[in-house]
This record gives sequence, C-alpha cells and structure tokens, in this order.
Amino acid sequence: MSAVEKACEGFKATYEGTLDTSLLAAIETYEGIEQTLTTVLSYMSLSADTRLMDDAVQQRKGALMQQYGQASGNYLTWFGLELADMAESALEAQYAKDAKLKNYKPYIDEVRRSAPYNLSKEVERALTVRSSFTGKGKVIEFYGNELSRLQFDLDGKKVNMEVLLAKMTSSKDTMVRRQCMKTLNDGLKDFERICALSLNMAAGSWAIENKERGFKNLRSSRNLSNNLPDDVVDSLLAAVATTGVDYCKKYYTLKKQILKSTQGLETFTWADRNASIDIGSGEDNYSWEQAVELVHKGYNKFSPTMADMFTKFVDEKRIDVPAQDGKRGGAYCSSAYGSGPFQLLNFTHSARDVATLAHESGHAVHFELSYPQGILQFHPPLTLAETASIFGEMIVFRDLLEKTPSDEDRLAMIMSKVDDIINSVVRQCSFDKFEEKVHTMRAKGTVTPEEMSKAWRECTEEYYGKEGEIFDSLEDTSHLYAYVSHFHNVAFYVYAYAFGDLLVGSLYGAYMKQPEGFEAKLLDLLRAGGTKDFVEAVEPFGLDPKSATFWSDALHAHLGGLMAEAEELSKKLGYSS
Repeated sequence: MSAVEKACEGFKATYEGTLDTSLLAAIETYEGIEQTLTTVLSYMSLSADTRLMDDAVQQRKGALMQQYGQASGNYLTWFGLELADMAESALEAQYAKDAKLKNYKPYIDEVRRSAPYNLSKEVERALTVRSSFTGKGKVIEFYGNELSRLQFDLDGKKVNMEVLLAKMTSSKDTMVRRQCMKTLNDGLKDFERICALSLNMAAGSWAIENKERGFKNLRSSRNLSNNLPDDVVDSLLAAVATTGVDYCKKYYTLKKQILKSTQGLETFTWADRNASIDIGSGEDNYSWEQAVELVHKGYNKFSPTMADMFTKFVDEKRIDVPAQDGKRGGAYCSSAYGSGPFQLLNFTHSARDVATLAHESGHAVHFELSYPQGILQFHPPLTLAETASIFGEMIVFRDLLEKTPSDEDRLAMIMSKVDDIINSVVRQCSFDKFEEKVHTMRAKGTVTPEEMSKAWRECTEEYYGKEGEIFDSLEDTSHLYAYVSHFHNVAFYVYAYAFGDLLVGSLYGAYMKQPEGFEAKLLDLLRAGGTKDFVEAVEPFGLDPKSATFWSDALHAHLGGLMAEAEELSKKLGYSS
C-alpha cells in the first residue's frame, strides 16, 4: 500500500492535465495501480470476512481502507473527472492515432456517461478522502459486524443466524419453523436501533448525492452504473408487481394446499413460506463431496468448459465452506482480479446449499472467463452479473430433475425451484419497494424503526397479499428487514436479482428451442465481461429486451411452465383440486 501510494502520487504528477494527448499511457498506468490496490484490498476483505470477531483484523482492514481513501482522493479522483470532461474531438484524435486505445472504449464510454453528474475536482476529492473516516461507511461497517455477531437461543443453544435460517427452512415440523421465525424476529427487534441508524445513513447519503449530482429519480444513479435507462428498470418492476405477484399468490395458494395434504398444516404462516415439501424419497442432507459431484455433473452435462473450471476452483481450495461463528453470513464470490476468484459459503448440507454452490461457482466461471478484458473492463454490469450464476443453478436443477425416481420427488423439486424463483424475483422486488419507501421518507427526515417496520409490512402485503388472503398469519415478520445487508451496502442493488433471474429464464427458453451452438454463445457473453450492455449481449440469442412485453413474457416462460407442471402433479397425486 505504501508503494502504490507513491505510484498514485506519480500518476497524478505525470498525467493530470495531459489526457488530451496521453490517454493510452495514462490508462495503462492506472490499470497497474488498480491491480495492486485490488490485490491488497481483496485479500484483506476476504480475510476479514472470515474473522469478524477478530478486532485486530478489523482494525487492520480499516487502516488499509483509510490509506486507500487518502490515496484515491488525493491522487486518483481527478482521472475519471478529466476523462469524463474530455472534448470529443480530442478523444477521436487519439483513437485515430493509436488503435490500441479502442480496446478501452467500453471503459471510456462508461466513465464519460457520468459527466453530467460529476461535481468539481475539489468536492470529489474531499468526498473520497473523508469517506473512510466519516460518513456512512463506518456506520454500515459497524452494522455488518454487529449483525454477524448476533446469537439466537434455539433449544437451549446459542446459534448464529445462518444456522437458525437453515433450521427453519429444512424442518418438516411447522411448530419448529414458527419457533425459529419468532426467535429470529425477536432477536432482530433488539437489533433495530443499529439497523435503523445504518439504514438512515445509507438512505440519507443517497438522497443528498442524488440532489447534488442532479439525478432525476431514486434509482437513476444505480441504473447509470448498470448502463440501463430508467424506463427499462421501471418496466421490470411494473411487470413483477403485476404478473409476478399474480404468480406469487397462485403459487402460495398451491403450496398451502400441498402442505395441508402432506403435513396436516391447518394454518399457513410466514414461517411456512420456504418450508420443504416433505414427500418422496429424497433427503435434504448432502455432504460436501456430494455437493461437489452434483454441481460438476450438472455443469458437465451442459458445458465441459464450466465443469473443468469448477473442478479447478475446488482443487485449488478457492471456496471457504463451513458455516461458523465470526464469519460473514450468506454467500458471495469475490472476483479478486489477478488472484481470484474466491467464494465464501455457509454450507449447512441442504439442497439449497448445493444450489448456492452452483450459483456462486457460476460467478467464479464468469469472472475467470472475463479476466482477459482487463481489470477496468472485466466486471459485468449488474444486469448481466447474475447470468452465469443463475444459469449454473438452472443447469444443476434440470439435471437433478431428470433423475427423480417418482412424481412425488419431482413435485418436491419443482416446488423448491419455484420457491427460489419467487424469492429471487418477487421477493427482491418487494425489497426494492421497501427501499423506495424508506428512501422517500428519509429525504424528509430521519426514519424511525417503527416506520421501517410499517413500510416492511406494507410491502409484504402488496406483494404477498394481506393477512388472511394467502397467508393466515404474518406474525413475527415485523423486523426481518434488519438482516438484509444489501439495503445498507449497495442501494437499489436488489432488482438485479430479478433482472438476472428473468433474463436467464429467457436464455434457458432460447436454449431449449435451439441447443445447437448455445454454449458457445453463452461463453462468448461471459467472456465479454463489462464490454457489452445487456441488449447487445443477448441479441445473438434472438431476445429483444426493448420489447414492451419482454418482462411479462419472461415471467410466463420462467414461472409459467414450472407452475403448470406443479399444479398438474399436485392434482394427479391428490394434494389439490
């Protein structure tokens, strides 16, 4: 870090004010700096996320982030601002002079799109320099660390949230599920003030940034970073709020009937939402070795290239597997450009964990395939970032579905898959709606925990129906918003899950219609990284996201077929009428 700080200082001294004639050399130098910074900060972040209770590690991470903030603000911030403001004639002259510069055109275009929203050099520098010392960052970091430390009393034992959530999902006993839900919600009630402080900081910062930079709508800043027009995102959210909600209510009505027939369930509560359908001979308990074999076989059936890459990730021990105290919850894949990819899992031996392994390994494949684009252009936009991951899940699901020994097993698998799709599409868009409500309130003043709980309830009812319509009880749901870290870390990120899931549903439909040559097209899409927007990326598959009915068509294609088969099987087995 000390060496790279000197390099940053030299970079500013050499190139500031000269980009009209030296852009290629400046970009190449900037790439080298970014590579070193990424190596250091990726290593530190990955280490810290497995040792959240180690104060020394967290302090070390904080110190490095402060050092990075100082170097970036003082010596790097100017670069993007000058590149964004460069005269088009000067840029075109350099393109004509050196064809190599055109390799960076996607990056250059991305930086220049921000020009209308940039502030002065002095202000941008001050914001960057101060960010690691003051403002939302430290509060959000505190929220994340405290969330990871939460312990819940389950059957006389202290467990972390990942274990509690796994128990609630996997249990075949509704009373156990409801006790887990109550335990979770009660524990989060005690956490509400920390959550509210952090979310107020995140939403407040977003509001003032939008105002100062002149963004038109709440999501405009995020949409810009995703290279998406506001109306495309609005169209997605509208389709999910109508067609998606219709499917959601239809699905949970069916699930309620099946649980009543198979488990004697009389009251359908929120704790039963993700309950496993306990029929057939399948067991929801997989060893790590079984999970690896299942993902490899699923990938290999579709793409030997992806399967070989997955095997390499496992063999090189690039996956942190066990769920343990002091480790960040959930799962993610770090690109760690130049050294990565690396995955963090919390593996508790369930079928969902197998799906998570397939999902995160898809991200890993995507990163490795796109690395040749270089550190400035390898990372896909959020709109395409979930393509390989969700496709990886779909591959494994379809492979396992073909091997089911009975109608009961097939129905159980399909219902589990629809659970996942509803969670990725409808639930994530309900999250987006909750963010919208909180951010709108925050623009007028501080939002209290009670107001957050009220907004959460309103969104739940809007997307799942009021209490008594589908779910007989929405008890013990008041504070579930408190563990959704995306609200704090990346505002309005969550719609990307719905975007990715529906896009992959459309891609899978295209694959089923024309499998010949599909793998090569998909690998080409993944190799493109961030050099193509989603319209250009999916054009080879015959898809037109600009169509007014694209998202509703995607919902029908993605959910419609699975729902129809689930309803048919349920009737055949006598679980529903």
